[in-house]
Amino acid sequence: TTFGDFTLSVISSTDDYVALLSSMFDFPALKSLLARPDFSILFDAMSGVTGPYARRILVEELGAPESALMRAVPLEDFGGGHPDPNLTYAKQLVDRCFAPEAPAMGAASDGDGDRNMILGNNFFVTPSDSVAVIAAYAAKGAIPYFKAKGGLKGIARSMPTAGATDRVAAKLGLEHFETPTGWKFFGNLMDAGRVQVCGEESFGTGSDHVREKDGIFAVLCWLQILAFENADASKPLVTIESIVTAFWKEYGRNYFSRYDYETVETDAAMAMMAHVAAVQDGLNAAKDADGKMALGDFPIKVVVADDFEYTDPVDGSVAKGQGKRFVFEDHSRIVFRLSGTGSSGATIRMYVEKYEAEEAKQKEDAQIALKPFIDLALATSKLQEFTGREKPTVIT
Repeated sequence: TTFGDFTLSVISSTDDYVALLSSMFDFPALKSLLARPDFSILFDAMSGVTGPYARRILVEELGAPESALMRAVPLEDFGGGHPDPNLTYAKQLVDRCFAPEAPAMGAASDGDGDRNMILGNNFFVTPSDSVAVIAAYAAKGAIPYFKAKGGLKGIARSMPTAGATDRVAAKLGLEHFETPTGWKFFGNLMDAGRVQVCGEESFGTGSDHVREKDGIFAVLCWLQILAFENADASKPLVTIESIVTAFWKEYGRNYFSRYDYETVETDAAMAMMAHVAAVQDGLNAAKDADGKMALGDFPIKVVVADDFEYTDPVDGSVAKGQGKRFVFEDHSRIVFRLSGTGSSGATIRMYVEKYEAEEAKQKEDAQIALKPFIDLALATSKLQEFTGREKPTVIT
């Protein structure tokens, strides 16, 4: 449209995005998967920006029914909801995925489309496992984008994210990086060609195709993995749960949970973090001859008690004070981070991780498996005493 000397051009970002993704994924294979009578998908756009993209890709391009979409119309107020794709705020999707007639796959993306959550039939995929599984399948050539680039070269995760990607990288001989929270650290690594898959426990997964988190990309990665495992339509459906449990059998399971305590009084939150720092100082001062530390009478020794620091391998910049870590000799971890220390209060994030190599012990409920470490984290930090909070705002 022309207005005098001014020309207005209207573009379709949906067209551009679909063209990109169709060059990265095998759309005919995805369409065949969605055509199976034993497969269905339910995507929750949470009244955010991904609704039109999901309709175009899943319904118009891949043939899913309109009923495969939930809350697919973008709304200025997100329909009164909180558009975070997690077990708390995507409860409508979670309830349907854990119902008797659950879809084979559930997925959600957030308000601006950069994060994602993946669910199977009565099964939740942690973000830490999700990025690790995607990386493992990318390395074996299951995802066309990475296969066309000559395979996967490296993986990165944020420090609080569970260490499943570490084991994938070690076994497959890939570069691996543990960075502070914040996508800018991944960006440097991607620009340098050191990594192609990145992820964080806060439901962000991405690649170098856009150098950012991309919720729809992660969903299509999982569809491509399912299509790869279900290439023979005459065989029973290989499910998301079976893919993840097979991954645990090969690499071990990293039980993981994050406790968020939101709008905590700032002074109380900072006092708690100062207490944790003092505990760490005491541990480091009392190391035994092997460099190990005893945290009270807890039976597993601590091997690292620090405030995470990162030196960027690309530009040499140093990021300090990125989270207080307790790393145990069995590779389990407790991490505390503080964010948003403004007038509206602070958010304390407590991360708990336990590594389990034994297959017989890999199918426990995460909260049960992690309980000794959760109890230890709460006792060590005195979080409840400092904040007055008996329970977290959100558990993921």
